[in-house]
Amino acid sequence: MNDLQTALVQVIANSRQGVHRYLVGFDEGNRTAQGPSLPNHAAWTLGHCALTMHEVAGRLDAGPLPDADFVHGRTGDERRFATEAVAFGSTPSPDAALYPTLARCIGIFDHACDRFSNGASGASAAALEQSTPWAGSAMPLWHLVIRVSQHNAMHAGQLIDLRRALGMKRIFS
Repeated sequence: MNDLQTALVQVIANSRQGVHRYLVGFDEGNRTAQGPSLPNHAAWTLGHCALTMHEVAGRLDAGPLPDADFVHGRTGDERRFATEAVAFGSTPSPDAALYPTLARCIGIFDHACDRFSNGASGASAAALEQSTPWAGSAMPLWHLVIRVSQHNAMHAGQLIDLRRALGMKRIFS
C-alpha cells in the first residue's frame, strides 16, 4: 500500500472504533429508542452509516450493495436493513421489527467498514484521484473516503447525545 492508501485505511478504522465506542449499553430493548429532540436511534445510525460506506465502496470496487445486508425498499427485517428506511432524509422508526437485531446491525456496519477499507487499500492512485460526484459537488475519490469517515464520526457524536438522553453511563469516567 502507498502512503495515501495506508492513511485512508486508518481513517476508516478510526471511524469504526469511534462508532463502536458509543454502542456500549445499547441492547435489543433500546436499539430503536430515541431521545427528545434527537434525530436518530442506534439501529438507524448503524444502517445509515453502512449504506453510505457501501455507496462509496461501490465506487472503489464496482461491486453491488450486498443483498445479505440490505433489501431495497422501506421495510427491513431482523437480518437486513431496508435501503429507503436508512437512506439520507429518512425518518427513523421506533418499530424495532423494521430493523435487524443489534448484533446484526453491528455486523452489517462492520462488513461495510471492511469493504470500504478493502476498497480504499486496493484502489490505484489514479482511481483515488478520479473526480466523483457527491452531494451536489464533485471531489477526488480519496477526499470522499475521508468525508464519509467523518460522516461516521458525526453520527458517533449523535450516539453520544442519545446515550445522555437515555440516561446511560458515561464511556469515560
